[in-house]
Formats: sequence, C-alpha cells, structure tokens
Amino acid sequence: MRRIIEDLDTALQRDPSARSRLEVALSYPGVHAVWGYRIAHFIWRVRLKLLARLYANWVRTVTGIEIHPAAKIGRRFFIDHGMGVVIGETAIVGDDVMIYHDVTLGSTRFMHGKRHPTIQNSVVIGAGARVLGPITVGEGARISANSVVTRDIPARTNQDEGELFAI
Repeated sequence: MRRIIEDLDTALQRDPSARSRLEVALSYPGVHAVWGYRIAHFIWRVRLKLLARLYANWVRTVTGIEIHPAAKIGRRFFIDHGMGVVIGETAIVGDDVMIYHDVTLGSTRFMHGKRHPTIQNSVVIGAGARVLGPITVGEGARISANSVVTRDIPARTNQDEGELFAI
C-alpha cells in the first residue's frame, strides 16, 4: 500500500495538472501501466513467463504503454502522457525517472544479452525521444524531446543547453 501511495504522490509532484490522489488513481494511464508492470514483473520472476507476457500485453492494450515484464524499473518512476511509450526487455530504469509520451527505450539490432539502455536515477526523457542500445544515461541527465540517443550520456547533461551527445 505504501508503494501505491508513493506512486500517487509522485504523480502529484510531477504533474501540475494533477489535483488529487483519487484523480491520479482513476485517470492516469502512466500510473496504471507502472502498476501493471509491477504485477507482470512479479509473475515473470516466479517463472510464469507466458502469463507475464500475456498480462503485460493486456496492460499495453488498456494504457497504450508497453513495458516488458523482464525490464527493471526503480521507485517513483513517472510516465506523463504515456501513449506510445515502449520499454524493452533488458532496460534498466533507476529511481525518480520521468519520461513523456512516445519515448522508446529500445534496441538497435537483434542480439542476445543486454541490448536496451540503462537509465540512471533522476533522469528526464522528453517526448518522442529514442534511447537505443546497451548504453547508459547518467544520473540527472535531461534528454530533449525527439532526440535519438545511441551513445552514453554523462551525468547531469542537459541537452537543452546544447550538450547534445547523439543524434
């Protein structure tokens, strides 16, 4: 129950249009997708992988947000206006990360092993960004909207200030 309240409070802190926990709980698909992911991830970890994938697919159908049940996602993760978000199987997302709609944490090619990005704590990823491959986005970095990132980004990089590392 504490984790649910933490998710609701995170949405209230991150979205100025959110007015109450009840509103967030009932009408925020990004929050619903994270809750669905947590259930699917638990099912995945107990080795009911087909069931986890089926449940994750249902969550995607309902929310428009696709999070692979094997991905690893930290606390206070917030997806704002989440339609079109895709988070791949080997992605790792730290604590206090915020992403906007149409973001992809994807792969660049077919391969086994680690093929999706690692997003460290307190990162913000703008709408439409594509973060691709087994790269690392450093703590506190900010990725501008519609960026295509294929190389590591150092901590506390702000692409809005001209520090664009990969397009």
